[in-house]
Amino acid sequence: MPRSKALPAELDPCARQLVEQLRRLKDHSELTMRQIAAKTGYSTKSWERYLGGTVLPPQEAVEALARITGADPVPLFALHEIAADTRDSRRAKAVVQPRSTAQPQQGQPQPGQRRQEGEGREEGEQEQQATSAGPLPEVPATPVALTSPPATGPAPGRFPHFALTACVVALTVALLAALLLMLRLDEDGAPAAVAAAPRTTAASPPSYTCRITRVDGGWSAGVNNGRNSEISYGATGADVAEAQCLLRRAGISPGGIDGMFGPLTLRAVKTFQQRAGLDVDGMLGPRSWKALRG
Repeated sequence: MPRSKALPAELDPCARQLVEQLRRLKDHSELTMRQIAAKTGYSTKSWERYLGGTVLPPQEAVEALARITGADPVPLFALHEIAADTRDSRRAKAVVQPRSTAQPQQGQPQPGQRRQEGEGREEGEQEQQATSAGPLPEVPATPVALTSPPATGPAPGRFPHFALTACVVALTVALLAALLLMLRLDEDGAPAAVAAAPRTTAASPPSYTCRITRVDGGWSAGVNNGRNSEISYGATGADVAEAQCLLRRAGISPGGIDGMFGPLTLRAVKTFQQRAGLDVDGMLGPRSWKALRG
């Protein structure tokens, strides 16, 4: 499997943790970008930007990826919310530099120059008057009170303390959830299905219900009207859902009953073929269907 590109160095820590979790789910599911785009309703280019760290994915995309991989979306939602708040906070704190003051026109004397010239003329006139009128009496110097400028308050902090604390807590929760998910996958080979709210932006996959009964001496799930069509990895539809129901009846979990011949269903088919003494090729042909329905 190709190695993922390095994330941008300026990426926020919470956003970086979210992208790493999404990458881990993709790699563990062994799904390609095209398959993820077909199952989630978001384009391949969008997922390349999401998993590359250039664009923060919407919450619906995070939920869809968690649903098709069987992951718990709650830690991912926490990371996404903090990353979005941090992004909005940084945008709000952008300061526009004040415009520089206008320069005086060439040839026009500045206020300071006019003041100095006026003071020079006054000093010249005073010297002439002092020379003609004689020495002036000495005047004791009086101290001049200097007013200090008003004190300014401390500059506000660039990053709120509560946001940093929430980010650390979310990172800890996400790591624990990823560890639990890996342990569950190692134990039973299939993550528990997570119920997700219906989305309006992309079409939801069809749902199937297993109704295991005996028909003409064989098992049937009542999904594909008893067809024994040959199917393999990547297939979709009622035939795949029928096989998933019969695999679950045989005590082998194919993941969810979603009608998608993905990595979990492929592993369940190979396990069943090995138990039944068939060729372990991962394809459901006439012999495998007969064993499933027997």
